[in-house]
Amino acid sequence: MDILTKIVNDKRIEVNLRKQLIPIKQLEHSILFERETVSLAKKLKASNTGIIAEHKRRSPSKQVINHDLNVFDVAKGYEDAGVCGMSVLTDGKYFGGSLDDLLTARASCNLPLLRKEFIIDSYQIIEAKAYGADVILLIAAILTKEEIKTFSELAKSLNLDVLLEVHNEAELHKSIMPSLDMLGVNNRNLKTFEVSLETSKQLSDLIPNDFVKVSESGISSIQAIKTLQPYGYKGFLIGENFMKTKNAGESAKQFIKTLNN
Repeated sequence: MDILTKIVNDKRIEVNLRKQLIPIKQLEHSILFERETVSLAKKLKASNTGIIAEHKRRSPSKQVINHDLNVFDVAKGYEDAGVCGMSVLTDGKYFGGSLDDLLTARASCNLPLLRKEFIIDSYQIIEAKAYGADVILLIAAILTKEEIKTFSELAKSLNLDVLLEVHNEAELHKSIMPSLDMLGVNNRNLKTFEVSLETSKQLSDLIPNDFVKVSESGISSIQAIKTLQPYGYKGFLIGENFMKTKNAGESAKQFIKTLNN
């Protein structure tokens, strides 16, 4: 069984438990549910750097990345650095994240926040809104076309942006629909964990220009971004690069400064 299948199986159990603990009505009454969201897609379109910086403690491929940085400092640091948005991992078992991380990030900055999660149920989208997210991630590899449609339309009805992640041409073709804002190409092969920017290059022509193109995974150098910009990419999700340093915000700041020169 590959890692993605394992994560999804665990996620189904987790979500069913959560639904019993906190009913949807309760989520809809949370203070943040009424908050006006900030569009990440619009920010990326207007930016010439397009950095989406991540808060990530560990991952199945890298094990521990950083357990010392707290979300509050990281979020403030990223905002000072001038990133376009922040991605917050909320999966506990495999990535060491939580919904509390999302709440803390929301209280610490005004950046558009992406809830980085394995979404397999509408409940998680309502949860994302209730905990202060502006954007949700949908992963084509784990969803049917009908689920992508249902989930993305629900997100739009809550004024959340939708970033849909694909790994290959087949996933891209089943996914393209008007209720998406951004199409993210993940350069990591989820079966082997190998990373190649060729994936982003090959799929770029197949993504209609109505969508903001985002490249994810394996973006750790200025060179990678400069290589992908001519292919129409406006967003770059950077996960481990900043988090593996002592000061994520400071390293993001230096990165963006160099990129701008």
